[in-house]
Amino acid sequence: MAIRERLSGNEAVAYAIKQINPDVFPAFPITPSTEIPQYVANYIANGEIDTEFIHVESEHSAMSATLGASAAGARALTATSSCGMALMWEELYVAASDRLPIVLALVNRALTGPININADHSDSMGARDTGWIQIYAESNQEVYDNFLQAFPIAEHKDVHLPIMICQDGFITSHGVENILLVEDDLVKDFVGEYEPEHYLLNAKEKMSVGPYAVSNYYMETKRAQRQAMMNAKQVILDMAEKFEKMTGRKYGFFEEYCMEDAEYAIVIIGSAAGTCKAAIEQIRATTGKKVGLVKIRVFRPFPEEELAQALSKLKAVAIMDRCEMFSATSGPLGAEVRAALYQSKSDVEAVNYFYGLGGRDITVQDFEDIFSCLEKIAETHEITDMYSYIGLREK
Repeated sequence: MAIRERLSGNEAVAYAIKQINPDVFPAFPITPSTEIPQYVANYIANGEIDTEFIHVESEHSAMSATLGASAAGARALTATSSCGMALMWEELYVAASDRLPIVLALVNRALTGPININADHSDSMGARDTGWIQIYAESNQEVYDNFLQAFPIAEHKDVHLPIMICQDGFITSHGVENILLVEDDLVKDFVGEYEPEHYLLNAKEKMSVGPYAVSNYYMETKRAQRQAMMNAKQVILDMAEKFEKMTGRKYGFFEEYCMEDAEYAIVIIGSAAGTCKAAIEQIRATTGKKVGLVKIRVFRPFPEEELAQALSKLKAVAIMDRCEMFSATSGPLGAEVRAALYQSKSDVEAVNYFYGLGGRDITVQDFEDIFSCLEKIAETHEITDMYSYIGLREK
């Protein structure tokens, strides 16, 4: 029987870490992820797990220590947010190129500046090309479930890439929700023991990690990383299937909500999907209009073909970015989705919106207005502005 609890998203991640009992956890505090190492440190102090907690002087050091532990053969992880991730930047690339199966609990927070401690996706989206797998959650239940799947995905022999499990700062990280926890013995069986094939402390094998790569080797290294990312797609689905058999909770690359007959849809990442679902239910109940939602769970590797297929029967789609990219036409998610539609030769009208930057609220009414705009776009085939902000105070 599943264990019923009420936990914040940070508590849920810390509880998952307790159940996994990793070998090493270096961390440096930063809002809103500080609670995660705090809770884990309490578990360690109380003798509930035997994880080695390393107090470091910065987030750069936290990731550096995590890299070293993973390279030595330990199951290692850390947690951070916002500018903490920015301080780790060079180490993110090192972790991916060294093919270290590190897990990062990332609590999404706007990147400075100006200084802001609330949720948007500028930290993780800024790291979208570092070579890390990225999985996002709408709810506390999802972030817990995603975290349990993280190590089996990252450590799989066909993958061996670092993975970040993302949740929205304060919205899920500090908000308390009802949650179903998996029993400890089932978690241990699901995650398994980490038995690396190659590691620095293996006395039977001489090796180096992170050597200098001259031009003759660098490109092949990147191609190998790309192959691992491609392999990760099937591994993510396999782990989701295994997880469903254990818990009954189903996951994939994305969730389709009311998409069976939808003519207009929104594509979004993270906690705002819940607000969008409420808008969809209200619109369908009051007007009968066929509106739906595709909530992206896996952003890296990006499920291009699968997503294009899911959107193929629509008249119009709005792609919602909680992160600026300062490009001419779109944000990070907008660019990926529109590229997928173009590659599939889709004739679906697509428009991109920015919302929730720095933690600004988005409401049911906002989503209703977006669906109204999609109707007009489908009728006129005219998109007046590909660069609109939802809830922006304008002159």
